[in-house]
Amino acid sequence: MDGIRYVVFIDKSIRLLGKNQYTSNVESGSTRTEIKYWVELFFGVKVIAMNSHRLRGKARRMGPIMGQTMHYRRMIITLQPGYSIPPLRKKRT
Repeated sequence: MDGIRYVVFIDKSIRLLGKNQYTSNVESGSTRTEIKYWVELFFGVKVIAMNSHRLRGKARRMGPIMGQTMHYRRMIITLQPGYSIPPLRKKRT
């Protein structure tokens, strides 16, 4: 899965899980069709909608030099009713 970086767990994304919507950060240059293809292929689910927004990188200073972290895109993926993405990690015992 080249385009998908990792799943995001923040307050909003946890709330959206009840609506069968999953949030993840993806590569900045990825398109919606690529991400939809990868999600459907890898998880075996049907995607009905995808929303995305770009997030700017944060400013970072390394001594006298001011830099920035990479920009990235966040996707909110809505699945058909009856489908779900299993947890990516099991709980530790």
